[in-house]
Amino acid sequence: MMNRIIRMSRNGINTKEGDFDWTDALLDATIAAGVTFFTTLGGIGAAGLLDNPGKACLAAIIAAGGSFFVWLAMKRNIQVNER
Repeated sequence: MMNRIIRMSRNGINTKEGDFDWTDALLDATIAAGVTFFTTLGGIGAAGLLDNPGKACLAAIIAAGGSFFVWLAMKRNIQVNER
């Protein structure tokens, strides 16, 4: 059995061959998106706005999708170059 410490970092990591580790990036982005999804639903519920659960789920999906792609962009170290 392999002991592995799982840690989330905003910095991407490379594989032993030097390639970008997409597995690590996708796992971290998925975890962050899941947390965002459920905290969004929790916030909507705590505010008493769950009259329409379909709209609440749509809002949580949109928030989670944004979180997912922001995490991928951070992992890939995507930056805007100033000219």
